Amino acid sequence: MSNLFKDIFSKMTGGSGGNDNSAVGIDIGSSAIKVVEIRKNGGRVILETYGAIALGPYADLEAGQVTNLSVEKSAEALVEVLKQSGSSASKPAFAIPVQLSLIFTIELPAQITESQIGEIVPTEARKYIPLPINEVSMDYFVFPKKELSFEEMNKGETDENNPGGVNNRVPQKEKTNVLVVATQNDAVARYRSIISESKLDASFFEIETFSAIRSNFEHELSPVLLMDFGASRTKLSIVEFGMLKSFHSIDRGGADISKSISQALSIPFGEAEKIKKEFGLFGDESNKSVAEIIEVHTNYIFHETNTALLDYEKKHNRIISKVIFTGGGSLLKGLLEVATNNFRAEVVIGHPFNKVGAPSFLSKVLEQVGPEFSVALGLALRKLQ
Repeated sequence: MSNLFKDIFSKMTGGSGGNDNSAVGIDIGSSAIKVVEIRKNGGRVILETYGAIALGPYADLEAGQVTNLSVEKSAEALVEVLKQSGSSASKPAFAIPVQLSLIFTIELPAQITESQIGEIVPTEARKYIPLPINEVSMDYFVFPKKELSFEEMNKGETDENNPGGVNNRVPQKEKTNVLVVATQNDAVARYRSIISESKLDASFFEIETFSAIRSNFEHELSPVLLMDFGASRTKLSIVEFGMLKSFHSIDRGGADISKSISQALSIPFGEAEKIKKEFGLFGDESNKSVAEIIEVHTNYIFHETNTALLDYEKKHNRIISKVIFTGGGSLLKGLLEVATNNFRAEVVIGHPFNKVGAPSFLSKVLEQVGPEFSVALGLALRKLQ
């Protein structure tokens, strides 16, 4: 097992990235780089600075468009956003995009020992990883065993020796569930090259999903869905007791919506992005088609999300109690209102900056931009905790 991620799972609600009083988290996304710097002052965590820079212009594209920059261009943008934000960038933490990783759960016999798990997981993981095992870095987390309820104990296959009995079900056997993350070594090597080119030194890497969970969750006991609306995809994380229980990715994001508006109205991407942000699902009185275009995408995302939720609820006999929105796309006007009609659970927009102290005059701004910085903040929080 690689120690590249420094026990990522045990750090979902805590961490040991370092004992310094300040911490910087850097989220290199597909359309922008976000930076957050915080520091510990006594028992409080204080926001020092934050900033973002669009990557489109570094690829001769418009802001908001998805890019695939070279190492040199990525490093150039990273140095610039650190300069603009005034960040000290002392051994920052970096997020690895989830699309460069695989997250899955495997079931093992309940009686298995800890040492046996370490031997079996790499073998079982091969079934899920479409790459040679030596081309990925892996880490895993064993979910705590729980007491089975009466209903779960009596849920299973029919006992052929007692087909007509009052209880003719064979008790369901408890399993050891293991969450596994595998990340491509080439992807990590590319990030190391960007960091080296920027004359920086990384304190640790973390899959972006775990960073977003850390900055958006408190102590919810019931299953909660975190929907991270990014530029190129929407990430679904079902979290229970602070632990990631299920993950799903939808290949549809904010940039896809802007591209559709651009094509439908024959306007530049930048103008389409501006119209999307200005009107959202509420629409433009002079052009109702904008809302209709956006709705095609949001309907698809919500349909895929509900399918994933129903699968989880059916498999685990647990009901999702809340849906938390995060990511830049979650700020789309009207999205929260439409989502309320699509989910049975309560729907809210996450406010990650609530976890840190900041001047009161910034509260409104931080509430509005917070979802965009949830990954960068989550990284920094891990480094301090």
